[in-house]
Amino acid sequence: MRKAKPKKRVILPDPVYGDVRVSKFVNHLMYDGKKNKSYEIFYGALKTVENKLPGEEKSALEVWKKALENVTPQIEVKSRRIGGATFQVPTEIRPERKESISMKNMISFARKRGGKSMADKLAAEILDAYNEQGGAFKRKEDMHRMAEANRAFAHFRF
Repeated sequence: MRKAKPKKRVILPDPVYGDVRVSKFVNHLMYDGKKNKSYEIFYGALKTVENKLPGEEKSALEVWKKALENVTPQIEVKSRRIGGATFQVPTEIRPERKESISMKNMISFARKRGGKSMADKLAAEILDAYNEQGGAFKRKEDMHRMAEANRAFAHFRF
């Protein structure tokens, strides 16, 4: 490698919960540098989650963290060309990438939901992920299924 590895940027914790993961999630949620709008959407979604789960002993933030954990993939397949054939090789995922994939999946499937405001769609996706259903959870299951199906090519790991 010719160049040195780029330095990791320090992400400041969010103003309400003081959590760095919330800041990362809001950064993924953000469009056109509108961070305040993203924070409004996220906090609105957590408020909705809190209202929809009145008997829950966990806070809305804990529900969100559990939902994120439920949609975090452990393994993925990468294309690897060997000879003339392209194999789907199952590989472990780095922790930072796991977190990023789970956040991006949750946000993208929330955006695909119909109607309502983005805060409501995100809240619905968080609740679905918490209950181990919904689009983001299904995506994780599909990734694991693909890796399992291609386990025979694991020795091509790079």
